[in-house]
Amino acid sequence: MDKPKILIVDDDDEVRTQMKWALNRDYDVFLADDRCSALRLFSENRPGVVTLDLGLPPCPGDTREGLLTLGELLQTDPSVKVLVITGQNEKENGIVAIGQGAYDFFSKPVNVEELKITLDRALRVHELERDWRERVEKVQFDTFEGIIGSSPQMQVVFSAIEKVSKTDAPVLIVGESGTGKELVARGIHRRSSMAAGPFVPINVGAVPENLLESELFGHEKGAFTGAHIQRKGRFETAQGGTLFLDEIGELSAGLQVKLLRFLQDHEIERVGGRSPITVDARIVAATHVDLAKAMSEGRFREDLYYRLGVVIISIPPLRERDGDIPILADAFLQRHATAQNKGLTLTAKAAKALESHAWPGNVRELENRIQRAAIMAENGRITPKDLGLTSASQHEGYSLGKARAAVERQMIELALAKNKGNLSRAAAELEISRPSLYELIDKLGISRR
Repeated sequence: MDKPKILIVDDDDEVRTQMKWALNRDYDVFLADDRCSALRLFSENRPGVVTLDLGLPPCPGDTREGLLTLGELLQTDPSVKVLVITGQNEKENGIVAIGQGAYDFFSKPVNVEELKITLDRALRVHELERDWRERVEKVQFDTFEGIIGSSPQMQVVFSAIEKVSKTDAPVLIVGESGTGKELVARGIHRRSSMAAGPFVPINVGAVPENLLESELFGHEKGAFTGAHIQRKGRFETAQGGTLFLDEIGELSAGLQVKLLRFLQDHEIERVGGRSPITVDARIVAATHVDLAKAMSEGRFREDLYYRLGVVIISIPPLRERDGDIPILADAFLQRHATAQNKGLTLTAKAAKALESHAWPGNVRELENRIQRAAIMAENGRITPKDLGLTSASQHEGYSLGKARAAVERQMIELALAKNKGNLSRAAAELEISRPSLYELIDKLGISRR
């Protein structure tokens, strides 16, 4: 079995010889005495760990050359673990080096046994990070209508999109917030016979109820105070295309009747109008609400449910998508690294934190955390702290359902406290509708004060 490779960079020939003698049994050791030879040997052999004396020629009396070497090593391979060696009373130089991306530092004289322990740990971390990258690279996937995923669960979704897009039947997309319901709706539209027509989305839970009817169906001039002109609604705007009704579970009883009428005869009436208007538009609806429960409680019409749900596509939550977290994280990392004009890599701890997190906000939360990390990360290395996941282990041992409930409770309580109990502002911060917030508060038994 090949021994792991390490590179020792030190301008003292005696120190290099002693280090090689001490480490040669367990490692394949390469030796360099200046920046030029260090970079050449590193590029040729790609060791996982480098020990680097900061005092290198032609400036052995200060750290300039050593820190330049550190920067160029990390630029060549951000995953390399560099252990910096400093003078006996130069601890502050080691701290500066860690701030610039070094893995750890030792002061002279180096205790070889302690160094071996740290080398072993650094190599294991390097291997974990390498395994993460290899997992991402081995997964062969194409984005399906802009949706990233190679898991068996998402292949079922992709197959459903392909099948349903060949018909003009209404579709109901169900799934938790942040799972990508609008992406699925857009995918259905782009593959349908109405692809040349408009795709018109509206979140019915985000529009005040007294304005929603006019927003959907339009109004005639003089229909109500302020209606100075005739105005087309979203149904007419979607003529020849697809109308996407997000959060359909929030639709009022009166508007449910009007939607049902459209699904039956493809006709609408504007507010204040008396003549029916024929509209040729496909309806795709989505919800994160349990519509079966809503029907049993009389909040959602059963006949509308069956009209809307001719085909139902269920999008799995991120925590149930086997193997998709690494490839999604990598795709978002590349996207935001390009936007930030940075070279970015995940540390092993960050990768573990991503896989351990319950993801109550699903794919939307994952992208938000990666974007945050791309901004916050120093030296191109993303840590759990950059992701805001330093407390990811607090739910270790929980079932997925229990962990999700705990995170939801924490996020809602924080939003309520931050907004001094104002439910509208808290719902806006959490990117959910006010009725959804009410539902979660009741489900989790959270005080509204």
